[in-house]
Amino acid sequence: MEDITELEEKLVELEREHKDLDDIIERLRTTPPVDFLQMKRLQKKKLLLKDQIQYIKSDLVPDIIA
Repeated sequence: MEDITELEEKLVELEREHKDLDDIIERLRTTPPVDFLQMKRLQKKKLLLKDQIQYIKSDLVPDIIA
């Protein structure tokens, strides 16, 4: 398992990249001509980043045994 600090740094990096992709997609959407293929590729990459972010977040939350 990676060090918690490394996971937190990776999380910040992935969240920043996710936000950047969100901004790029929005610009593509509002600026004609719209390149739908590129937009779909970026959306897919954004979803993959979201999955990675969720995975890291779940690693950072300690398991609680009730």
